[in-house]
Amino acid sequence: MAGTGPGLQTISAGLLAAIVGFASSFAIVIQGLVASGASTVEATSGLMALSISMGLCSILASLTTKMPVSFAWSTPGAALLASAGTIEGGFAAAVGAFLISGLLIALAGLVRPFGRAVTAIPASLANAMLAGVLFGLCLAPVKAVAELPISALSIIAVWAISFRFFRLFAVPLAMAMTFAIALATGGPIDLSAVRPVSVPVFITPVFTVEALISIGLPLFIVTMASQNIPGIAVLAAYDYRPKSGPLFTLSGIFSLLSAPFGGHAVNLAAITAAMCANEDAHKDPKRRYWAAVTSGAVYVFFGLFAGFVMAFVAKTPSVLIEAVAGIALLGALAFSIGEATRVPENRDSAIITFLVTASGVSFFGVSGAFWGLLAGGAFMAVTRAKATK
Repeated sequence: MAGTGPGLQTISAGLLAAIVGFASSFAIVIQGLVASGASTVEATSGLMALSISMGLCSILASLTTKMPVSFAWSTPGAALLASAGTIEGGFAAAVGAFLISGLLIALAGLVRPFGRAVTAIPASLANAMLAGVLFGLCLAPVKAVAELPISALSIIAVWAISFRFFRLFAVPLAMAMTFAIALATGGPIDLSAVRPVSVPVFITPVFTVEALISIGLPLFIVTMASQNIPGIAVLAAYDYRPKSGPLFTLSGIFSLLSAPFGGHAVNLAAITAAMCANEDAHKDPKRRYWAAVTSGAVYVFFGLFAGFVMAFVAKTPSVLIEAVAGIALLGALAFSIGEATRVPENRDSAIITFLVTASGVSFFGVSGAFWGLLAGGAFMAVTRAKATK
């Protein structure tokens, strides 16, 4: 029908959303995968699998619901991987945890009581755990200034000035500055070994209790609490109300499909969803879904050429990549701290969760994210029991 297809406005909005979504957080994803033990080839495969999966999810969900439903990789999940580090069993064990997390996400959409149990986790504790995970990563820009002051301060300056005048492009421009510094100081990038189209690498998963508790369960919780549930809320803010269960299940299925190739998790988007759902995408709300379809197609394109992205990353000092990742996470850290401490009666429990998680300590091979949530939850249970009495 005439007038119902994509127009220039929706295509441009979708293209912008994909560029911002990819460029502002791919450094975090790469850092998380490498920190959990992935080789360069495996990290490239993971980046490819995630990009294609979230692109296909966006296309399928938007065309089916006729709503601008956007998907993304789990940025908080990648931050969790970076803070947890390599566990026993290496990246194969992490992949096993990715599979378990994907299965749990799918079940949260299929089994209503299970989904309700997930949403029953106090938001203050979930946000405090996320803040604890992000805290150490957000210190990276400061550490980069100490190690490479001129380069790091140049990147921070570009980000700060861009943040002032065109906020959406602040992180992508900081990333572009990082690559420019790498080219200026390290010479041209050798692309001779890069395949024209990236090739996925299958990683045989290994299942361990340590990986389940250190990565699988926390990854599931932060993905649901800080990505999937807010993603539904963003759509509702623009008066789009799709059924959440099928969308959670779809993200879980694609998380399962991408996991054996190194992808950690796919989930509903929030920021890029808002870019596709507002009136800048189209005056007619019924036609805005084409923006999400367009962004999905661009994500698939980016995934096919993930090898070129990794070639630039390999040429760039890791401390600068970490600095850009930390800059990109500042907003998420500020938001999670604010949400964690918003309810006065939950504040002490949230601070305990934050401190234990941010400490980075592990017991019995289990990372601090799990223990932080457990400690905060236990303190909350004790104080609530006392209040009831």
